[in-house]
Amino acid sequence: MTELSRRHLMAGAAGLGLASQLSAPALAQAFPARPITLVVPWGAGGGTDATARIVGSLMEREFGQPVNVVNRTGGSGVVGHSAIATGAADGYTIGMVTVEITMMHWQGLTQLKHDSYTPLALMNEDPPGVQVSASSPYADLKALADAIRANPGKLKASGTGQGGIWHLALVGWLGAMGLPPTAVPWVPSNGAAPAMQDLAAGGIDIVTCSVPEAKAMLDAGRARSLAIMASARNPQFPNVPTLKEAIGVDYTVGAWRGIAAPKGLPAPIAERFTTVLKKINESKEFTDFMAARGFGVKWADGAGFAKFMAEGDAAMGVAMRAAGLARQA
Repeated sequence: MTELSRRHLMAGAAGLGLASQLSAPALAQAFPARPITLVVPWGAGGGTDATARIVGSLMEREFGQPVNVVNRTGGSGVVGHSAIATGAADGYTIGMVTVEITMMHWQGLTQLKHDSYTPLALMNEDPPGVQVSASSPYADLKALADAIRANPGKLKASGTGQGGIWHLALVGWLGAMGLPPTAVPWVPSNGAAPAMQDLAAGGIDIVTCSVPEAKAMLDAGRARSLAIMASARNPQFPNVPTLKEAIGVDYTVGAWRGIAAPKGLPAPIAERFTTVLKKINESKEFTDFMAARGFGVKWADGAGFAKFMAEGDAAMGVAMRAAGLARQA
């Protein structure tokens, strides 16, 4: 054993000894005593990275310790999510888990699931909208749904790659209407932005992506959003109805982001994180930051986040099996 390894082992043992000597309230009060690492499974500059950095910045203020945001990309999200799950369960490694954790295992990419973590808080959700071009003959979602039923396979949709969240949102919506995924063939794209460009140019008929991602084209008058797959309207886009309001279909889904720690995090530390994250979620700094980007703010504590992920995982399984994309349970 090297001298460096011996020092790490002794430091770890000392930390565990101290933790075992502290009562639950004292353990929570003493935490954190050093910098925290916040792992992000996606690249710098994206929506998840931006959300993680504002959370990390506000967390620093609350904890009085640095929060270092580290981007661990690769493997369609597997690398970063693995880094969160395999970290030490001491509170000093946490991460921003995303909707992909309810999708990757169905695709056979990893054995990790939503219950591989200690959930701390759900911070954000962005449900997809159903967008058509400004020149589309479909003035509302009912007209579009009627056209899909009357001419299955004629209209084409896009918004992300094959098997991505927005593809599965389409599959889930069609399933809720009693239709197979083939009723609207999917055209893979490199993301919502190119898909919206293709929509405006007439190359495709429908884009299912979050309304914030479609905002540039909506504001330019080159596209219209007919509905969102959510339980309530987005305050940033109050004129866009829900699916249930538009056609009576009660189907909701969305891309989301939350904070989690490795499994086995001591309850007092988990509770301290949740208390701080709730304060952040309700703060003006956070809500203003998210509103400026069109991101939705959503809250659930650890138990609520666990339930939210479990329900989402089941829904993703149904959608992936329907689309022929599921490779394992």
